[in-house]
Order: sequence, then structure tokens, then C-alpha cells
Amino acid sequence: MRIVLDAMGSDNYPDPEIQAVINAAEIFDDNFILVGDTSIIEPKFKSLSSKSIPVEFVHASEVIEMWDKPVESAQIKPNNSMAIGIKLLKEKRGDVFITAGNTGGAMFNALRNLGCLKGVQRPALPGIFPTKFGRCVVLDIGANVDCRPEFLLQFAIMGEIYSETVLGVTNPRIGLLANGEEPGKGNQLVKDTYPLLEKSGLNFIGNVEGKELFGGEVDVVLTDGFTGNILLKSSEAIAKLITGVLKEELMNSVQTKIGAFLAKPAFSKIKNLVDPGDVGAVPLLGIDGLVFIGHGRSNARALTNAIRNSREAVKIDLLIKIREAIQKRSI
Repeated sequence: MRIVLDAMGSDNYPDPEIQAVINAAEIFDDNFILVGDTSIIEPKFKSLSSKSIPVEFVHASEVIEMWDKPVESAQIKPNNSMAIGIKLLKEKRGDVFITAGNTGGAMFNALRNLGCLKGVQRPALPGIFPTKFGRCVVLDIGANVDCRPEFLLQFAIMGEIYSETVLGVTNPRIGLLANGEEPGKGNQLVKDTYPLLEKSGLNFIGNVEGKELFGGEVDVVLTDGFTGNILLKSSEAIAKLITGVLKEELMNSVQTKIGAFLAKPAFSKIKNLVDPGDVGAVPLLGIDGLVFIGHGRSNARALTNAIRNSREAVKIDLLIKIREAIQKRSI
């Protein structure tokens, strides 16, 4: 398998990306391509690894930073590492492309170089949320700030396939995020999307709120990228707050420290449950190629997991399955 990794994506590039390739090379028998400023990444790679690793370095003279405006920056910086990496994917020199860079930049470069699958109007970025009984796919979490009802219907189809093939859920329950469970609640987008989902033939269970999501009563939740991104970041902030307060309180006295020691396995389980690095990266669903996007704060562990999860997507033919599902339920 050929893994293409944007070496200039994360907030602390290129160290996490390089270490992730070193880590992954010890686990998987793959070929890796690191895309970035070769004057930086080649010497750095050699300083961190003395082993012979099947890695190719492809030069990209420009970087789309997190604060850059995606479209303008991609046009001003045509030789950015995302564009070069995605072109390698288009040329069949790689099976999957991974970046922890600017989400908008990744989406623009993917659309410009790969385009959407036939029948898909807009790609969606899924988020994997922990629930009481497992995990839930929420989409979109940031690729599309503004959406139309037909976009959410297509997100539902892609979310169903992702839940089935990646998370192993049979006949996923699909919900529409709203401010109330009753039909008729929500903004105009929710109200207009509801009847489309009712007639779709999908396992649509109606409107859902946060309690259904985290309570494990739904497997796929649909929303626009603006609301989804706020939901994601708020959830991450709450998880960080709770774990931080718990840690602080448990270190207050000898008794609580002993209790913390005894409960360490439970706390480790909770930490892993809320750690976004456990997933590493998610695919931009609807693009005609496997483009995985990770968190800007990704460390080497997160990017190693991104490589692991992207490999699985290649192995299960995720792209083919989504293409077939869209064609089968053509709208």
C-alpha cells in the first residue's frame, strides 16, 4: 500500500508527521511518501530514524497555514503540500492522502484536483463521537458551513455506508440534529430535510438532540458544517474540562490519590474514549479519492492512528462502496 502524508499539515509540523511514518513503518509493510519542503523534512527524518524505511520525499515549496483563507491561499500558493499530495493520489502514485492541515484548504484542493463522486453535490467531513454504547458518526463537522436539504440527504447515504463498513453497525439508525425530537422542530434546513429523509428508504428515526447522540440511541447524526463544528469543539472542550477537574480533585489528598490509583483503569478508558487522537483522521466523504483529514493539534500517535484507519478504508474499498450506494439511491 502507498500512503501519502502531508508533512506540513499539523500545528507542529513536520515532527509529528515524520515520527508517525517511523512508527507506522514498524507496524505495516507499506511505502510512504512525505510531501513538504524537502530541505526541512529529509534531514529531520534522517535525524529521527537510523533504520531503512521505504519512504519517498516529494518537494512542495509552499504551505497552507491554519490561519490562511483556504481558497485564496490555494490559488496564491499552487505548490502547497496539500495540492502536491492530492495530485499524487490523482496520478495513482498513492492509495490514500492524509493531512492534519487546514480543513478548508484540503477540501478546496480535493475538489479542484479530484472532484466529487458522480451524483454527489457536496462532500462531507464525518466526526466520530463516543456514546454510551459505542460510537456515532456526525456529519458534517466543518466542510460545509451552509447546506441545502439535498446535501444532508446525501450525507445520510454516505454516513450510513461509513457506519456500516468502518464501525460495523448493521442498518444504522439515522437522526437529524434539532432543538427538539418532535417533527416540525428545528430551523428551516431541518424542516425541509425531514420529509426527504422520511421518503429515502434509510433507517431514519427522526429528529434527535444531544441526549440521544451521547446516549447511544442513534448511529448517524446529520447537520450542517457550522452546527456540527460547534458541536465537535464544544464536546472536546467539555471532555477536557471534566478530565482536568477530575485530575485536579483526585490529587488533593492522600485518600483521593489512593482512590485515583485504584480507579486508574477506569480513568484510562475514559481518557481513550474522549481522545480524538484515537481516530486520528477521517475521510472527506464524497470526494473521488481517499483524502483523510486530521486535527491540527495531532501528535505522532494521532497521525499513526490516521495511517492505521486510512489503510482500513483502502482495504474495505470504502470509496467503491460509497460510489455504489450513491448510484443505488440516486436522487
